Amino acid sequence: MFLKLDSMATKLVNPGSQVVHSEPRMRKMLITHSSSVPPIIHPWTMRKTIADGVRPLHTTKVAEQSPGLVNDNKEIKENDKDYREVEQIKADLYQAVQVINRGIFGVPSAKQSEIHGLAELLESQNPTSDPTLNLEKVGGCWKLLYSTITILGSKRTKLGLRDFITLGDFFQNIDVAKGKAVNVINFNVRGLNLLNGQLTIEASFKTASKSRVDINYESSTITPDQLMNMFRKNYDLLLNIFNPDGWLEITYVDDNMRIGRDDSGNIFILERSQEPET
Repeated sequence: MFLKLDSMATKLVNPGSQVVHSEPRMRKMLITHSSSVPPIIHPWTMRKTIADGVRPLHTTKVAEQSPGLVNDNKEIKENDKDYREVEQIKADLYQAVQVINRGIFGVPSAKQSEIHGLAELLESQNPTSDPTLNLEKVGGCWKLLYSTITILGSKRTKLGLRDFITLGDFFQNIDVAKGKAVNVINFNVRGLNLLNGQLTIEASFKTASKSRVDINYESSTITPDQLMNMFRKNYDLLLNIFNPDGWLEITYVDDNMRIGRDDSGNIFILERSQEPET
Protein backbone atom coordinates (compact mmCIF):
# COMPACT_ATOMS: atom_id res chain seq x y z
CA MET A 1 0.00 0.00 0.00
CA PHE A 2 1.15 3.61 -0.26
CA LEU A 3 2.47 3.06 2.15
CA LYS A 4 2.64 -0.51 1.43
CA LEU A 5 -1.06 -1.09 1.74
CA ASP A 6 -0.79 0.05 -0.44
CA SER A 7 -3.18 9.50 -29.39
CA MET A 8 -9.02 11.89 -37.63
CA ALA A 9 -9.80 12.07 -40.47
CA THR A 10 -7.68 12.05 -43.69
CA LYS A 11 -7.47 15.38 -45.45
CA LEU A 12 -9.93 15.37 -48.29
CA VAL A 13 -8.42 16.84 -51.45
CA ASN A 14 -10.82 18.86 -53.60
CA PRO A 15 -10.61 17.34 -57.02
CA GLY A 16 -11.69 20.67 -58.53
CA SER A 17 -14.18 20.79 -61.35
CA GLN A 18 -14.37 17.29 -62.72
CA VAL A 19 -15.63 17.45 -66.34
CA VAL A 20 -17.35 14.42 -67.73
CA HIS A 21 -16.78 14.50 -71.51
CA SER A 22 -19.63 13.34 -73.65
CA GLU A 23 -19.14 10.24 -75.71
CA PRO A 24 -19.35 10.69 -79.55
CA ARG A 25 -22.90 9.29 -79.53
CA MET A 26 -24.00 12.01 -77.13
CA ARG A 27 -22.33 14.68 -79.25
CA LYS A 28 -24.28 13.48 -82.28
CA MET A 29 -27.52 13.68 -80.35
CA LEU A 30 -26.82 17.27 -79.40
CA ILE A 31 -25.90 18.29 -83.00
CA THR A 32 -29.09 16.83 -84.49
CA HIS A 33 -31.37 18.90 -82.23
CA SER A 34 -33.52 21.39 -84.17
CA SER A 35 -32.18 24.91 -83.94
CA SER A 36 -35.71 26.04 -83.09
CA VAL A 37 -35.93 23.61 -80.21
CA PRO A 38 -32.87 23.99 -78.07
CA PRO A 39 -31.83 21.09 -76.00
CA ILE A 40 -33.12 21.10 -72.48
CA ILE A 41 -30.12 21.58 -70.29
CA HIS A 42 -30.38 22.66 -66.69
CA PRO A 43 -28.66 26.02 -66.20
CA TRP A 44 -26.69 24.63 -63.25
CA THR A 45 -24.98 22.12 -65.53
CA MET A 46 -24.13 24.47 -68.48
CA ARG A 47 -20.71 25.54 -69.64
CA LYS A 48 -19.87 27.28 -72.95
CA THR A 49 -16.71 26.36 -74.81
CA ILE A 50 -15.40 27.55 -78.19
CA ALA A 51 -15.29 24.08 -79.73
CA ASP A 52 -18.41 22.41 -78.43
CA GLY A 53 -20.95 25.14 -77.70
CA VAL A 54 -23.15 24.07 -74.84
CA ARG A 55 -22.23 20.89 -73.00
CA PRO A 56 -23.68 19.27 -69.93
CA LEU A 57 -21.28 19.39 -67.09
CA HIS A 58 -21.41 17.36 -63.92
CA THR A 59 -19.19 18.45 -61.08
CA THR A 60 -18.41 16.94 -57.72
CA LYS A 61 -17.21 19.16 -54.94
CA VAL A 62 -15.93 17.95 -51.63
CA ALA A 63 -15.54 20.28 -48.71
CA GLU A 64 -11.90 20.60 -47.76
CA GLN A 65 -11.13 20.37 -44.06
CA SER A 66 -8.42 22.47 -42.57
CA PRO A 67 -5.31 20.53 -41.51
CA GLY A 68 -5.68 21.80 -37.95
CA LEU A 69 -9.20 20.44 -37.59
CA VAL A 70 -8.18 17.10 -39.05
CA ASN A 71 -5.30 16.76 -36.62
CA ASP A 72 -7.43 17.81 -33.65
CA ASN A 73 -10.12 15.28 -34.53
CA LYS A 74 -7.52 12.55 -34.94
CA GLU A 75 -6.09 13.31 -31.51
CA ILE A 76 -9.56 13.25 -29.94
CA LYS A 77 -10.23 9.88 -31.50
CA GLU A 78 -6.95 8.43 -30.26
CA ASN A 79 -7.46 9.79 -26.75
CA ASP A 80 -10.97 8.36 -26.66
CA LYS A 81 -9.63 4.97 -27.72
CA ASP A 82 -6.98 5.05 -25.02
CA TYR A 83 -9.57 6.02 -22.42
CA ARG A 84 -11.85 3.14 -23.41
CA GLU A 85 -8.91 0.73 -23.27
CA VAL A 86 -7.91 1.87 -19.77
CA GLU A 87 -11.47 1.71 -18.50
CA GLN A 88 -11.85 -1.82 -19.85
CA ILE A 89 -8.61 -2.93 -18.20
CA LYS A 90 -9.79 -1.46 -14.93
CA ALA A 91 -13.15 -3.18 -15.24
CA ASP A 92 -11.39 -6.49 -15.86
CA LEU A 93 -9.13 -5.86 -12.88
CA TYR A 94 -12.04 -5.10 -10.57
CA GLN A 95 -13.62 -8.35 -11.67
CA ALA A 96 -10.42 -10.31 -11.17
CA VAL A 97 -9.99 -9.25 -7.54
CA GLN A 98 -13.48 -10.26 -6.48
CA VAL A 99 -13.93 -12.92 -3.81
CA ILE A 100 -10.24 -13.34 -2.96
CA ASN A 101 -10.19 -11.40 0.31
CA ARG A 102 -7.62 -8.94 -1.12
CA GLY A 103 -5.22 -11.87 -1.61
CA ILE A 104 -4.23 -11.78 2.05
CA PHE A 105 -4.64 -15.55 2.45
CA GLY A 106 -3.13 -16.37 -0.94
CA VAL A 107 -4.61 -16.85 -4.40
CA PRO A 108 -4.12 -19.54 -7.09
CA SER A 109 -1.17 -18.86 -9.38
CA ALA A 110 -3.40 -18.50 -12.46
CA LYS A 111 -5.50 -15.84 -10.71
CA GLN A 112 -2.38 -14.06 -9.48
CA SER A 113 -0.95 -14.03 -13.03
CA GLU A 114 -4.21 -12.57 -14.35
CA ILE A 115 -4.25 -9.79 -11.75
CA HIS A 116 -0.58 -8.94 -12.20
CA GLY A 117 -0.92 -8.90 -16.00
CA LEU A 118 -3.81 -6.43 -15.81
CA ALA A 119 -1.90 -4.28 -13.32
CA GLU A 120 1.09 -4.17 -15.68
CA LEU A 121 -1.17 -3.08 -18.55
CA LEU A 122 -2.44 -0.19 -16.46
CA GLU A 123 1.07 0.73 -15.33
CA SER A 124 2.12 0.96 -19.00
CA GLN A 125 -0.58 3.63 -19.50
CA ASN A 126 -0.07 5.57 -16.29
CA PRO A 127 -1.62 9.03 -16.86
CA THR A 128 0.49 10.52 -14.05
CA SER A 129 4.11 10.08 -15.07
CA ASP A 130 5.52 11.93 -12.05
CA PRO A 131 3.26 11.00 -9.14
CA THR A 132 5.22 12.67 -6.38
CA LEU A 133 5.06 15.95 -8.33
CA ASN A 134 1.28 15.55 -8.39
CA LEU A 135 0.61 14.41 -4.85
CA GLU A 136 -2.89 15.90 -4.90
CA LYS A 137 -3.83 12.79 -6.87
CA VAL A 138 -2.42 10.62 -4.13
CA GLY A 139 -3.92 12.35 -1.14
CA GLY A 140 -7.17 11.28 0.49
CA CYS A 141 -8.74 7.99 1.48
CA TRP A 142 -8.06 4.69 -0.31
CA LYS A 143 -9.28 1.13 0.15
CA LEU A 144 -7.12 -1.90 -0.54
CA LEU A 145 -8.37 -4.19 -3.32
CA TYR A 146 -5.40 -6.54 -3.62
CA SER A 147 -1.96 -7.10 -2.20
CA THR A 148 0.72 -9.75 -2.34
CA ILE A 149 1.23 -9.43 1.41
CA THR A 150 -0.03 -12.73 2.77
CA ILE A 151 -0.80 -14.36 6.10
CA LEU A 152 -0.41 -18.09 5.62
CA GLY A 153 0.19 -21.29 7.57
CA SER A 154 1.20 -20.98 11.18
CA LYS A 155 1.07 -17.18 11.09
CA ARG A 156 -2.62 -17.30 10.27
CA THR A 157 -3.22 -19.82 13.02
CA LYS A 158 -1.32 -17.87 15.67
CA LEU A 159 -3.25 -14.71 14.86
CA GLY A 160 -6.59 -16.53 15.09
CA LEU A 161 -7.48 -15.61 11.53
CA ARG A 162 -8.87 -18.97 10.48
CA ASP A 163 -12.26 -19.04 12.15
CA PHE A 164 -12.37 -16.88 15.23
CA ILE A 165 -11.21 -13.52 13.86
CA THR A 166 -11.94 -12.28 10.35
CA LEU A 167 -10.40 -9.42 8.41
CA GLY A 168 -12.52 -6.46 7.38
CA ASP A 169 -11.63 -3.62 5.01
CA PHE A 170 -8.17 -2.09 4.77
CA PHE A 171 -8.14 1.70 4.51
CA GLN A 172 -5.38 4.25 4.02
CA ASN A 173 -5.69 7.97 4.57
CA ILE A 174 -2.93 10.14 3.12
CA ASP A 175 -2.45 13.71 4.33
CA VAL A 176 -0.17 15.28 1.71
CA ALA A 177 0.24 18.57 3.54
CA LYS A 178 1.51 16.85 6.67
CA GLY A 179 3.39 14.08 4.91
CA LYS A 180 1.47 11.52 6.96
CA ALA A 181 -0.32 8.28 6.16
CA VAL A 182 -2.61 6.27 8.40
CA ASN A 183 -3.34 2.63 7.61
CA VAL A 184 -6.39 1.06 9.23
CA ILE A 185 -6.95 -2.71 9.21
CA ASN A 186 -10.39 -3.73 10.46
CA PHE A 187 -11.14 -6.95 12.33
CA ASN A 188 -14.36 -8.70 13.29
CA VAL A 189 -14.46 -11.13 16.18
CA ARG A 190 -17.06 -13.86 16.33
CA GLY A 191 -18.62 -14.93 19.60
CA LEU A 192 -18.15 -11.64 21.43
CA ASN A 193 -21.29 -9.85 20.30
CA LEU A 194 -19.65 -9.38 16.91
CA LEU A 195 -16.88 -7.27 18.36
CA ASN A 196 -15.32 -4.94 15.81
CA GLY A 197 -11.89 -3.41 16.15
CA GLN A 198 -8.94 -2.11 14.23
CA LEU A 199 -5.21 -1.92 13.97
CA THR A 200 -4.11 1.64 13.21
CA ILE A 201 -0.60 2.29 11.91
CA GLU A 202 0.71 5.81 11.50
CA ALA A 203 3.68 6.63 9.29
CA SER A 204 5.42 9.60 7.73
CA PHE A 205 6.65 9.83 4.16
CA LYS A 206 8.89 12.05 2.05
CA THR A 207 9.59 12.27 -1.65
CA ALA A 208 12.59 10.27 -2.81
CA SER A 209 12.14 10.61 -6.60
CA LYS A 210 9.49 11.57 -9.15
CA SER A 211 7.66 8.33 -8.44
CA ARG A 212 8.99 7.04 -5.13
CA VAL A 213 8.46 7.90 -1.50
CA ASP A 214 10.38 6.81 1.57
CA ILE A 215 8.21 5.66 4.46
CA ASN A 216 8.92 5.62 8.17
CA TYR A 217 6.82 3.83 10.74
CA GLU A 218 5.83 6.03 13.68
CA SER A 219 3.24 4.35 15.87
CA SER A 220 0.46 1.76 16.07
CA THR A 221 -2.54 0.98 18.24
CA ILE A 222 -5.22 -1.69 18.45
CA THR A 223 -8.70 -0.79 19.65
CA PRO A 224 -10.70 -1.70 21.60
CA ASP A 225 -8.80 -3.20 24.50
CA GLN A 226 -10.54 -6.57 24.09
CA LEU A 227 -9.05 -6.93 20.63
CA MET A 228 -5.64 -5.82 21.86
CA ASN A 229 -5.77 -8.55 24.47
CA MET A 230 -6.37 -11.16 21.76
CA PHE A 231 -3.41 -9.99 19.73
CA ARG A 232 -1.07 -9.05 22.54
CA LYS A 233 0.91 -12.29 22.53
CA ASN A 234 1.50 -12.11 18.76
CA TYR A 235 1.45 -8.34 18.36
CA ASP A 236 4.97 -8.18 16.96
CA LEU A 237 4.03 -10.77 14.35
CA LEU A 238 0.95 -8.79 13.34
CA LEU A 239 2.84 -5.52 13.19
CA ASN A 240 5.68 -7.07 11.21
CA ILE A 241 3.20 -8.15 8.52
CA PHE A 242 1.75 -4.67 8.08
CA ASN A 243 4.78 -2.52 8.96
CA PRO A 244 5.11 0.11 6.20
CA ASP A 245 8.82 0.90 6.72
CA GLY A 246 10.80 1.14 3.45
CA TRP A 247 10.04 2.74 0.12
CA LEU A 248 7.09 2.64 -2.26
CA GLU A 249 7.08 3.19 -6.03
CA ILE A 250 3.80 4.70 -7.25
CA THR A 251 3.45 2.96 -10.60
CA TYR A 252 -0.09 4.05 -11.50
CA VAL A 253 -2.48 6.68 -10.19
CA ASP A 254 -5.60 8.32 -11.63
CA ASP A 255 -8.72 9.77 -10.06
CA ASN A 256 -9.94 6.49 -8.61
CA MET A 257 -7.23 3.83 -8.72
CA ARG A 258 -3.66 3.54 -7.51
CA ILE A 259 -0.99 0.84 -7.87
CA GLY A 260 2.26 0.70 -5.95
CA ARG A 261 5.25 -1.62 -5.52
CA ASP A 262 7.49 -1.71 -2.48
CA ASP A 263 11.08 -2.58 -1.69
CA SER A 264 10.05 -6.12 -0.74
CA GLY A 265 8.56 -6.81 -4.16
CA ASN A 266 4.95 -6.51 -3.02
CA ILE A 267 2.24 -5.00 -5.19
CA PHE A 268 -0.70 -2.99 -3.86
CA ILE A 269 -3.87 -2.11 -5.77
CA LEU A 270 -6.23 0.40 -4.18
CA GLU A 271 -9.38 2.28 -5.10
CA ARG A 272 -10.41 5.74 -3.90
CA SER A 273 -12.91 5.55 -1.11
CA GLN A 274 -14.98 7.57 1.29
CA GLU A 275 -13.70 8.08 4.80
CA PRO A 276 -14.60 5.04 6.88
CA GLU A 277 -17.02 5.53 9.73
CA THR A 278 -15.41 5.55 13.11
